[in-house]
Amino acid sequence: MQVVLTMLGGFDLRSRGERVALPPSAERLVAYLALHQGPASRSNVAGTLWLDVSEGRAMGNLRSALWRLRRPGVNIVGSAGDHLFLAPDVEVDFRELSAAARRLIDGAPAADSSQLERLATSSDLLLDWYEDWVLLEREHFRQLRLQALERLALELTANGHYGRAAETALAAVASEPLRESAHRALIAVHLAQGNRGEAIRQYCIYKRLMRDELDLEPSRQMDELIGEVPVIAMQRVMRPAMLR
Repeated sequence: MQVVLTMLGGFDLRSRGERVALPPSAERLVAYLALHQGPASRSNVAGTLWLDVSEGRAMGNLRSALWRLRRPGVNIVGSAGDHLFLAPDVEVDFRELSAAARRLIDGAPAADSSQLERLATSSDLLLDWYEDWVLLEREHFRQLRLQALERLALELTANGHYGRAAETALAAVASEPLRESAHRALIAVHLAQGNRGEAIRQYCIYKRLMRDELDLEPSRQMDELIGEVPVIAMQRVMRPAMLR
């Protein structure tokens, strides 16, 4: 039986294409196990998910959540002694794209095109969930995704796939507009294509953002990247921007 768990964006669990409705406590349990590396002890799960109650009450809440998970008749959570884990046949988008991102960062060949598209367009992990254990994993995945997109953009640029490289770098810039390495990846695409005007324009966009938001200047790496462009050309692009 195919069970698919979606956590990028919002929580959605489906079995054979049909949505499996779960109460919030059961959703939290499934999400925690999907994010946890390996089996997790019942006491650790209960203590993390129910911080504000006694240990006995937390364990009772965990037993209730496990009972509710058995009701849909779908194998979602497994157990081994005192430990719980997500059933191995549950497909998780977060795990799949995290693995694809790590492969890219490690220099492995790019994944299939569908995975790359999902990596470029994916949302943050579990939007509108604000528990500490979610926030930590959300930031971890955000950084992992950004590094992978930048690495992929540079790889595509080196191979002459400028259109896809630009789209990939733009996805990184859109996700984090103040991230200099994302802007550098996009500028590198423009320079590789010979589009120096676009490179200057992107540099000016970033320079203006840094001044307006953080009162900072671009780094030496950024200046060196754009340094080949004649100063007069830079001034022509920046002058209209300064007048706005």
